[in-house]
Amino acid sequence: MAVLDNLSGFEFEDVVEDVFRNLGYENVRQADRRADEGRDVLMEEVVDGTRRAIVVECKHTDTVGRPVVQKLHSAIATFDFDGPKRGMVVTTGRFTQPATEYVTNLEQNNDPHPIELIDGEDLREIADDVGLDLYNGRIEILCDETLRPYDPASSVTAPIEEAIGDIQNIDVTDLPTPHAAVTFQPVVEVTANTNAVFETSVGVIHRINERTEFVIHADRGSPRVADSDVAELVSENIHATVDLDDESIREPFDETTDQRFGQTETEYKDWAVDQLQRAQTTTVTYTGDNNVTYNKTCEPNRSDISVQSIEPVYLPKIRQITELGEYTYPYEYYAAGPSRVTTEEGFHQCAHCETAGGDETYTYCENCGAIACGDHIKTERLTGEPVCTGCAVTEKFALKTKYFYDEENLGTFREEYAAMGPHQKAMENPLLAGSSLLVVLGVIVIGLLLMTGGV
Repeated sequence: MAVLDNLSGFEFEDVVEDVFRNLGYENVRQADRRADEGRDVLMEEVVDGTRRAIVVECKHTDTVGRPVVQKLHSAIATFDFDGPKRGMVVTTGRFTQPATEYVTNLEQNNDPHPIELIDGEDLREIADDVGLDLYNGRIEILCDETLRPYDPASSVTAPIEEAIGDIQNIDVTDLPTPHAAVTFQPVVEVTANTNAVFETSVGVIHRINERTEFVIHADRGSPRVADSDVAELVSENIHATVDLDDESIREPFDETTDQRFGQTETEYKDWAVDQLQRAQTTTVTYTGDNNVTYNKTCEPNRSDISVQSIEPVYLPKIRQITELGEYTYPYEYYAAGPSRVTTEEGFHQCAHCETAGGDETYTYCENCGAIACGDHIKTERLTGEPVCTGCAVTEKFALKTKYFYDEENLGTFREEYAAMGPHQKAMENPLLAGSSLLVVLGVIVIGLLLMTGGV
């Protein structure tokens, strides 16, 4: 029990709160630390349809005697709750025989406020059962569930095949196998209720009665709220997970990385409460009894915000690199089976300019591997296939620039051009040929007019 013994009293209360929340108790919260009323953690349970309050006393001591248990019994009796109530004493140490005898007598006499005793060994076993592990004097979230990193009915390359579906001059059969890496990133889904009433001399001016669900990227030391699309991906799939240790979910990837949860569950809870407290703070304008307009900042207290659940899960982040000719194309996304949220997409952006996005038409240059926008794709004169301006060899014929895959194709066309008749050469620049034709027609018309005396 060395690790438990290294905790401070407040840290031990954090541990107890974490454990009972993971055991499925509802409305788990710590009592006001400024008052010593024999109750440290408060929570509720539903038994046979009846909601019951549980008052928990946490004792970070080697032994707990009968006086502590008696004090808790009195605290239960005076606790304001409309319904049945019971108590628990949780300790890092052990209970004396008089303490256990007192609890047994309560049970034998069918006392309305029974008490359960949990010692250090019991606490360790419970923590193991709910997936929490004590380390470095703290309690770390351990999670063995992850969202699926790919659709089992498809393949790991399916997202890339879908991504290139509207790119011209390329087919999925042309794609080489991409390098694929997956990082299992820790996230937690938080559900919290806020109930706050703000009053002045004129009465209630503002109420908050909200249930909030959001997802936190549980990065070590710097948690952050996930974007709405990522939060939706997690929330819709959090109950359709697979075992993180299942090797079959890792086999299709060239690299796999597991990140660990960087903070305790209570730290995530406190961080979430801070976020909600800021987000739900607002300024209300109201008129007083003296007809004067006032502004009041309505900030919920931390005690107004109750975290109902914190559900940890791993969110796979996939990064695939596809090499096409001289170019490399990244595609990165969060995955949950067939669903995904793309964070980087390297296919729909021109290799030669800053044009990007799905509204543009992109074409693949088989000559060098570039994917380019319409301004940087031309037609190769000999083959009629697309070639990008970045790799094409150019030369002017009939005052018009022609594009070639390489010097060899250019040389071949030079020979063909030299053998062409004047009309064929002129047609290498339809605009120039058309202008020349107009000039000739103009000269003919003028000549005819002069001959007939029309001018």
